[in-house]
Amino acid sequence: AQEVGMDVVASYAEKFGVYEDMGRVLANSLGADETTLYKMVAAYAMFANGGERVEPTLVDRVQDRFGKTVYRHDQRVCEDCQLVSLEPGRGPTVRSDRERVMNAVTAYQLTSMMEGVVQRGTARRTVDLPVPTAGKTGTTNDAKDVWFVGFTSNIVAGCYIGYDQPRSLGRGASGGGMCGPVFNAFMQKAVEKFGGSAFQPPESCQFIKIDRNTGARLSDEASGENVVAECFREGEEPIFGIQFDGGFAMGSNFELYTSSDQTSKQVTTSSGGTATVGPKASFGTLSSGGLY
Repeated sequence: AQEVGMDVVASYAEKFGVYEDMGRVLANSLGADETTLYKMVAAYAMFANGGERVEPTLVDRVQDRFGKTVYRHDQRVCEDCQLVSLEPGRGPTVRSDRERVMNAVTAYQLTSMMEGVVQRGTARRTVDLPVPTAGKTGTTNDAKDVWFVGFTSNIVAGCYIGYDQPRSLGRGASGGGMCGPVFNAFMQKAVEKFGGSAFQPPESCQFIKIDRNTGARLSDEASGENVVAECFREGEEPIFGIQFDGGFAMGSNFELYTSSDQTSKQVTTSSGGTATVGPKASFGTLSSGGLY
């Protein structure tokens, strides 16, 4: 967030409707600002549908007593839905005029990252659906609130657990441990009714195998638990021999750290004695945000 700037981070959060006016402080990039589950589910729906804006609603359709539709929230046009039947192998054509809020490749990349949360991350033990699933857990300081928002190819759902007057949910409380089972139980029933399929990558995706531990590019023949195939935009493919840590490229001749020019010095303590102290801590040679 510090590298790209909080204005950029805030613009995306506001574009997705998570916040109306996001405070430009670094902590908010980790979710310190307040929002609602309603807004979060709507935002995740935009990841799931490839980056198109979705306006949440509690009323989908209103019909009069004769069955005529007088209001419909979804304004997309289905050109073939009035036909009695379609040719075998042909599906209905739906024209969409929804605003695009994110590049389709970027949306798929985020979806792929969140699939990893379910497959091998903080939700791997509690979310287990028969169709591909993506999502993200969330736990606030002192476990006062826990979250999980996730989606399949056609359904988005979210869970929030917390007290009206914030207090800890208990030692060991987490989004994956508490909200994961709630999400899983609901989605098991939803998948039975609505099904699901693999997330469809955009045509411009280029799949390249990388080492998920280091980010280094691997050959097309590589296999193993550390190997994942990720979608890359044309012109942004990783280079052989380069790996990533905390957002910085690292080559074989890249210095992991540089020695400080500052030296230790003797100081007088409050009791009149002496002590040796080191140089002041720096912001960090590589990155202070690699953990996130």
